[in-house]
Amino acid sequence: MTVLCRACGTGYDDTAGAPAQCKICEDARQFVPSTGQQWLPLNTLNATHQNKWQWHLPGLLSLQTVPAFAINQRAFILQTPQGNILWDCLANLDRATLELVQAIGGLSAIAISHPHYYTTMQAWAAAFSAPIYLHADDSQWIMQESDWIRPWQGDSLDLLPGVQLLRLGGHFAGGCVLHWSQHKGVILSGDIIQVAPSADRVSFMWSYPNMLPLSAGAVETLMARLEAVQFTQLYGAFEAREITEQAQQSVRDSAATYLRCLG
Repeated sequence: MTVLCRACGTGYDDTAGAPAQCKICEDARQFVPSTGQQWLPLNTLNATHQNKWQWHLPGLLSLQTVPAFAINQRAFILQTPQGNILWDCLANLDRATLELVQAIGGLSAIAISHPHYYTTMQAWAAAFSAPIYLHADDSQWIMQESDWIRPWQGDSLDLLPGVQLLRLGGHFAGGCVLHWSQHKGVILSGDIIQVAPSADRVSFMWSYPNMLPLSAGAVETLMARLEAVQFTQLYGAFEAREITEQAQQSVRDSAATYLRCLG
């Protein structure tokens, strides 16, 4: 059976009992709550929570668990003629979500921005017979092995026609975003690029909960890699955190401000 870290949602095998610690949360980019490490059986989450859906663009849907659980990120389903892609992952794969995803054609691939959103990716992959594309630089953060995991290397990967993964680094060494060539270019960023509450600015951090910034060099590298593509919209990890017009210029302006603040 799988148990979930209540703080980050990562799934662990508890055949020999729940682990003493969550490796993801022990890292300085996440945190162990002041109340201590706590675990939740996956079947309990499935029974007490559900996933809500939102339509953003033709071919782009998001889903998010309610009530809020763990980091409370949203995942996206990108629909293409060659198959559907799950971008980032939620811990909760309940019966309703399973049937709804199957009804829209299932999944051909799963891609995840960074380890905080690995959650129960193994269960999603098994349910939909979908390979999981993770950057090899983050392999140490895989807490449960799966035959569906496909590590990749380098700075870009063509996932399907018109869909590309870009390794930007920053938050994690293998931190990725997804670029979709439709709608004049769309970026799904997780929180490798974090959309600000104003929805017209972004920022970059090494650790969000512990408020540790990225270095100037890391941001410059991230921006250089992002210049390989063109985009007008950017959708972040959290609800209502999206820039729907002139997103690329907003990211450029925000990066310039960030670098000035570092002096």
